[in-house]
Formats: sequence, structure tokens, C-alpha cells
Amino acid sequence: MKILLSCLFPALLMAACHSGSPRLRELPPDAVILAFGDSLTYGTGALPNQSYPAVLQKIISRTVINAGIPGETTDEGRARLPRLLDSHHPTLVLLCLGANDMLRGLDEAAAAENLKEMIRMAEQQGAQVVLIGVPRPNLLVSTPEFYRRIAEEFSLPYLESAMSDVLRKNALKSDFIHPNAKGYRKLAESIALFLRKKGAL
Repeated sequence: MKILLSCLFPALLMAACHSGSPRLRELPPDAVILAFGDSLTYGTGALPNQSYPAVLQKIISRTVINAGIPGETTDEGRARLPRLLDSHHPTLVLLCLGANDMLRGLDEAAAAENLKEMIRMAEQQGAQVVLIGVPRPNLLVSTPEFYRRIAEEFSLPYLESAMSDVLRKNALKSDFIHPNAKGYRKLAESIALFLRKKGAL
């Protein structure tokens, strides 16, 4: 009996940990995904068909709308998002915003509150949300901790390192803060894999 319990306990523990990890509902073939963000979503540094939303659409065979606006802050994104939610009724929102707040030295607490409000807006419309961490524009390319705290507060699937993994490699960048075509493809592939792991695909 003791041997049986000793074998079962690790398996039960792993199952408990897995069940607590935020999951996504499966995306139907006609799902609309809203990729919402700034120049990192728009695809600055590459051609329009090389942006991560364009590449992701091909990989996962779902409609992915590129709703990236270069230079946008979280405050501006918060004002813009409701119209897009009403227009597209997305099944899933990929939220990747905050770089311009950091570039301009804006208050991180305010940026976090703006992101939270955008998450609330999307969820009130029935959309699922994936939060994509944005690294600080410095040599360390580290993602601020407030992204993780937001993901935990809302029980969101959180893709923390995909963007920073790209921006740490010069071969994947068009400039100091933007990926190139290869970098955007790498990001799209990471997002697609993440969506599969979380049950969306």
C-alpha cells in the first residue's frame, strides 16, 4: 500500500499543477484573432506579409487581424480597443503592448492599469486573452514583472519570453527594438506552439 501511494502521489501532484495552469478554449476554424499592439505587432522592420500576425495566420489557418499601431502607448490602446472589439468580435485577443510606455519613461503602474482595463474589455465581449510580455528597451532585454502579475490576477495564459528571446539576437532584429522578417516568423511560431500547448489548436 505504501509503495502504491508513493507512486501515485507524484502523478497526482503533477496533475494538480497542470490543472491549475490557465488554458484556452479550442478555437473553431472560423475564429477571429485580434493581434493588438504597437509597432511590434504592426511589423515595423519587415514587409506587411512578414509581420507576426500575417505569418501566424498562415501557420494556424485562422483569421488573424493585425491591429498594430506604431508608436502607440497603453493609454492610446485602451481608447482604441473598444471600437475593434465591436467591429471584429474576436474569439481571442493577443495583447502585446507597453514598449512605447517604457521608451517614453511613462509610469509603469499606469501602463499596468491600462492593460488590465483592456483585458476586462475583451473578456466582457466574450473574448479570450493571451498576454504577451514586452521587454524593456535596454541591453538586458528583460520583461517587467508587472506583466506576470497581471497574468496571475486574471488567470491568463502568459507568453513571457517569446519577444525577448527574439530581441536578444541581432540576427533576428532590424534595429535595436524591432525584429526583422526572421524574427517575426520566430515570434509567430512561438505563439502558434503556445496556443497548441494551451489547448486552443
